[in-house]
Amino acid sequence: MPADTVPGGIVPERTWPVSRETESVDEPSDSRDDRYRQEIAESVPRGDDDTPLAAQLADDARRRIALVGRSLPRPSYPRIMTLANQKGGVGKTTSTVNLAAALSQGGLTVLVVDADPQGNASTALGVDHHGDVPGTYDVLVDGTPIADVVAQCPDLPGVTCVPATVDLSGAEIELVPEVAREYRLRKSLKAYLGGLDHPPDFVLVDCPPSLGLLTLNALVAADEVMVPIQCEYYALEGLAQLLRTVDLVKANLNPPLTVTTVLLTMYDGRTRLASDVAQQVRDLFGDRVLKAAIPRSVRLSEAPSHLQTVMTYDPTSSGALSYLEAAREICEKGGAEHG
Repeated sequence: MPADTVPGGIVPERTWPVSRETESVDEPSDSRDDRYRQEIAESVPRGDDDTPLAAQLADDARRRIALVGRSLPRPSYPRIMTLANQKGGVGKTTSTVNLAAALSQGGLTVLVVDADPQGNASTALGVDHHGDVPGTYDVLVDGTPIADVVAQCPDLPGVTCVPATVDLSGAEIELVPEVAREYRLRKSLKAYLGGLDHPPDFVLVDCPPSLGLLTLNALVAADEVMVPIQCEYYALEGLAQLLRTVDLVKANLNPPLTVTTVLLTMYDGRTRLASDVAQQVRDLFGDRVLKAAIPRSVRLSEAPSHLQTVMTYDPTSSGALSYLEAAREICEKGGAEHG
């Protein structure tokens, strides 16, 4: 059976159907590509309702055809987005690195700032972050320019990273007596981006699971906040405190700061609980909640142990496709008003 008729197969670009009645020489090539992709996606047979696996395979095949290889719209200025939630285990780091990879695969450039002392984002991106490697600690405490510590991610040509070392765990104490300690990261980022001929399209800042000085620096440095929320019991517990913190930062330190994006993670559509939590989040945040929800996925959990994101570890997995969908949504929705 040809590959283009198998739900998990890859459809060669040259076999896309062309309708001579609908094609126009005046139609932009990007629009034609999108239309052809849509036609191919719709032509994939839908699985029988009695066979959930076949239905899932067909759905993933349609999503791959529609998403993989498509370029993403480039923002007119670097979008600085902090991923924050003081609750641990909600997918902040996983979302940071996989969104960075998804944006990179869409043709955009991304700088990831690892502000979590655990350094998990640095690990997933394959960037060295042992004790002798300069990183976020040096930027915040010693004032080292970001240009001196930024590292290229080996598997993602469009992604660079400011790594986090174990020294960062003591940064909050060392920053306490410093003047304007909340502005350290903002000042460094502004200097770095201003010195580049071609600054990155996105800056993603990964935060620790707390609302201390590291998270505060990340919020002051950003224009946007993304809140990952797991679709489980207690998901909304403590969220009010985060929103109050964002409001305080907005009122006193960083007026442009806005919660622009909420990402549902660890979603299991087979459970009533996940659906209920998702609905509660959508009722609270409205259209700021992305339509794309990140499912529970073994591949997402396995990828960091191979020093990779799921986008390179298993690009055909449901987790990878969901992050591609989330990245496209983020780009198409745009960001906060740039001040």
